[in-house]
Amino acid sequence: MEFDYVIVGGGSAGSVLAARLSENPSVTVCLLEAGGEGRDLAIRMPFGTIAMLRGKPRYNNWAFETEPQRELNGRRGYQPRGKTLGGSSAINAMLYVRGHPSDYDRWAENGCTGWGWDDVLPWFRRSEANERGADSLHGDKGALQVGNQRTPRDLSMDFVRAGVEAGFKANDDFNGPDQEGIGLYQVTQFWNGEKRGQRCSAAAAYLHPVTGRPNLHILTRSMATEVLFTENRANGVRFLRNGALETVAARREVILSGGAFGSPHLLMLSGIGPGDELRKAGIAVRREVDAVGKNLQDHLDFIIASRSREKDSVAINSTGGIRLLKEYLRWRKDGTGLLATPFAEGGAFLKSRPELAVPDLQLHFVIGVLEDHARRLRWGHGFSTHMCVLRPYSRGTVGLKSRDPLAAPRIDPNFLSDPRDRQTMIDGVRVLKSILDAPSLARHRVSDLYPLKDLSDDEILRHIRARSDTIYHPVGTCRMGSDDQSVVDPDLRVRGIDGLRVVDASVMPTLIGGNTNAPTIMMAEKIADKMQRTG
Repeated sequence: MEFDYVIVGGGSAGSVLAARLSENPSVTVCLLEAGGEGRDLAIRMPFGTIAMLRGKPRYNNWAFETEPQRELNGRRGYQPRGKTLGGSSAINAMLYVRGHPSDYDRWAENGCTGWGWDDVLPWFRRSEANERGADSLHGDKGALQVGNQRTPRDLSMDFVRAGVEAGFKANDDFNGPDQEGIGLYQVTQFWNGEKRGQRCSAAAAYLHPVTGRPNLHILTRSMATEVLFTENRANGVRFLRNGALETVAARREVILSGGAFGSPHLLMLSGIGPGDELRKAGIAVRREVDAVGKNLQDHLDFIIASRSREKDSVAINSTGGIRLLKEYLRWRKDGTGLLATPFAEGGAFLKSRPELAVPDLQLHFVIGVLEDHARRLRWGHGFSTHMCVLRPYSRGTVGLKSRDPLAAPRIDPNFLSDPRDRQTMIDGVRVLKSILDAPSLARHRVSDLYPLKDLSDDEILRHIRARSDTIYHPVGTCRMGSDDQSVVDPDLRVRGIDGLRVVDASVMPTLIGGNTNAPTIMMAEKIADKMQRTG
């Protein structure tokens, strides 16, 4: 098999790239995806994320585990990542968040030419079909449907009211003129037509509508094991399908879109990465690039889970089965109800200290008791309030456990290794607690699963170390930049290798102030256009 472009990974970036590049009928595109087609009911129905997120069993989910985290009492963390067309956009909470404009201006200031806010805004607008219509910040003709939540709980509205009572301003658009404030998230969910109420994953938005194109060849259940080269040029990919190794050739480019874990892992398996690590694993060094797998950043999430008498929430109880059946019939009818929920209905972008220029904390309000990524289920009703630090200083790594391409990558986020992150987390818990204690939310709280005895730094940090983990935003392991030490240049071409790019969240030099799905789609839109124009 031979194509112009071979894309490895059909997640958020890969789906966009495959769809956009194949718009040109004279170009041929092959997309390799280790998972399935991304059309399952559990994906289409937003409530189904709870069946996939837990990783028990592994269903559309790589369900990775981290190395023991020194600053988290030696615990191993959990890293769910989507393993299907649509990638993590097929299993996430569907929240549509771009980050703060200053995040992108900081990229440009640090050598990522062409990635400032004014450069990326047109691509956010191009990708978006917003239910609220078009304006200077939003688009209404894109592939990705972005809508208001179909049926938010009254409990989530009380979360917003509690935030206002605690002194924070209400905000009905976190992607509007000002990110700061508390409100409800918009979501990547179909808001019109026969799919109304269904998840609008990147695959559902971009890829599924064009699978019939004769110049687009999609291979699912196909696990890439190595990038192939002729001298200094990438010219194909070896992959495993149905128990047999196959190869596909690329006339123009190989594009890696495996995410912050998958892309650096495949580069290293292909001989591109830190020389000592490659040699230790018995892999011949094609190009020594120390930055591959370095610079891992992620949002560390702290949860206060509370029991409640409020019945309009997600719960395990004696009447749950009957209720879910009724809600399923409602969702099938008009796309509304409990099964249309993103779970994290409410949110906020707040400052840990009033003198800060931009928010440094993000909150998620979940309409159920969420413990250990829903891997530990609790009887009864409740809600969970989450807090993460948006721009952590701590840096981790992704590496090799062995030369076996089927072995999971070694993931070490190195959470809280920088003491500045510890203090901001502590300050953030106090902000979170002020909202929980406000009248509109306090009236729903019967008790907390893990009560804070006091708000001293030591007491808060003890809770943070015992229970914090990722909120699923890993980036940075194939860092973009203009310096010789960066993995890719601002056009996302791998330095020192012809015909090879990385296009996914791994190229982000620093974390943006929010969820990472919308920015990943934006980046793929921008690079696809560049590739179409330059050939």
